[in-house]
Amino acid sequence: MLAMSYRGPYRVRVVDKPMPEIEHPGDAIVRVTRSCICGSDLHLYHGLIPDTRVGQTFGHEFVGIVEDVGPAVHQLKPGDRVIIPFNIACGQCYFCLKGLTSNCHNANPNATAIGAIFGYSHTTGGYDGGQAEYVRVPFADVGPMKIPDDVGDDDAALCTDAFPTGYQAAEMAGIKRGDSVVIFGAGPIGLFAARSAWFMGAGRVMIVDELDYRLEFAARFAQCETFNFRHVSDPVWSLKKSSDWLGWDAAIEAVGCEARGSAFQRALGIRPFKIQGGTATALYWAIDVVRKGGIVSIVGAFGPTLNLVNIGAALNKGLTLRMNQASVRRYLPRCLEHIQAGHIRPSDVITHRIPLADVADGYHLFSSKLDECIKPMLIPSGATH
Repeated sequence: MLAMSYRGPYRVRVVDKPMPEIEHPGDAIVRVTRSCICGSDLHLYHGLIPDTRVGQTFGHEFVGIVEDVGPAVHQLKPGDRVIIPFNIACGQCYFCLKGLTSNCHNANPNATAIGAIFGYSHTTGGYDGGQAEYVRVPFADVGPMKIPDDVGDDDAALCTDAFPTGYQAAEMAGIKRGDSVVIFGAGPIGLFAARSAWFMGAGRVMIVDELDYRLEFAARFAQCETFNFRHVSDPVWSLKKSSDWLGWDAAIEAVGCEARGSAFQRALGIRPFKIQGGTATALYWAIDVVRKGGIVSIVGAFGPTLNLVNIGAALNKGLTLRMNQASVRRYLPRCLEHIQAGHIRPSDVITHRIPLADVADGYHLFSSKLDECIKPMLIPSGATH
């Protein structure tokens, strides 16, 4: 089968890999019909995530059709169209039973913090991902959900990560009716966080980014205010001013470890650059601009390396910091309800549909922000849905 293969930083290509097989009784084999390139895939592509090994197949956002199931699988059968959450979860451990499938204790033997993720380095279990024609899905009775007949594959693919992550980000922000919410990052996660903030009763929503084309897209998709921090000399001052100096009720960090510059570098007057593991600029700003007693919700992907954060300001302002990888399975029913009710069409964020065979072009396009790319989707050869 054809599959994306990581060859080193900024180098990926399509190779012929052996077909996946049933390895455990609870496995399923899924023929991929849609997969996406996620902003967090770019952290791998850029060499920022430890233990990303040559030969691994990326891709944690994918949907497909069940081809085969192990003898212990009872909820799925061949021919079912399925959404595959990016988390791999056993369904039986302490954390899974609390709905924290992103923190499953059994699916990832390599770490005590994060659970397992498809196609996301050996720090998250070393599982191959869905940027391929076929993929092995462990614990197939736990994570996958059948796609409703009235939901297309394009919309379903955005429910594997981006939409539920944005939804959880808004939920963790504790939004009350009329609250002001500022979101750092106008990528797909930030866009879905903005739409979800409206669902939860926000009275004012703003997205912060540095690229005008992304902000223009955000204004259309999320019907929110926008702010380009490159257009001012002091973004924190400007954002505080826009909240009448009181501060925003909630801030959502949807950037992660590739924010440009850092608080430490700014303090020393050093020209911005990327240190190992990235920088926490957006998180630093979020802590600064939220009001006293406010909430900072963090869903941007960070590696385990040092990121300087002004925890003293968070303490002195009495902030609540909430963060986690999204437990997708918990949010899928609600996200699908919004789609079926016509409140949102997640596929609207897809700007480029690219054949799987051209995956290297897709990564270059997305990484370099070419052709006003917001979200690229990969289409395996022969996919019809």
